[in-house]
Amino acid sequence: MTGQDAPAAITPIRITHRVAVGPEDAFSTFVDRLQAWWPPSATWSGDVLETVAIEPRLGGFCHERGPHGLRLDWGRVVAWEPPHRLAFSWQIAFDRTPEPNPARASQVELTFAPDGDGTRVTLTHAGFERHGADGQAYRDAMASDAGWPTILGRYRAAIARREEAPWEGLST
Repeated sequence: MTGQDAPAAITPIRITHRVAVGPEDAFSTFVDRLQAWWPPSATWSGDVLETVAIEPRLGGFCHERGPHGLRLDWGRVVAWEPPHRLAFSWQIAFDRTPEPNPARASQVELTFAPDGDGTRVTLTHAGFERHGADGQAYRDAMASDAGWPTILGRYRAAIARREEAPWEGLST
């Protein structure tokens, strides 16, 4: 493929929030407590979702488990630097079907930086051009209220619930 054949770069999504916990807790809430806050509507299993998880290691799978033990992998951990950085491939096509080819996957990166007595969490979802002709539409959908803003809103709410009642744990 020549440079002329390469798809045009699509502007990444960048969202930054401040949360009132330290980087360790912010990172742990994102990875270790994913099940407690990830919206079932953002999974293939939907209302019958049993688990959603990120395996905590470089090369680990991002996956969900649905009814009857059906497992669907939707990404791989490509950077694992707790509690400061996490990145994973986003192997979900625009039509929400699994994308097994990592060359056709975008990438999500999260950084967790100390910010006073809290943490600045920055999500960057880049590489939408790898999704082909639907890349720009996919980027627009993930930037819309139904995409990352809703997903990260649930993450922030989970952290807020933990701050209000830290010993009660998280629930969906």
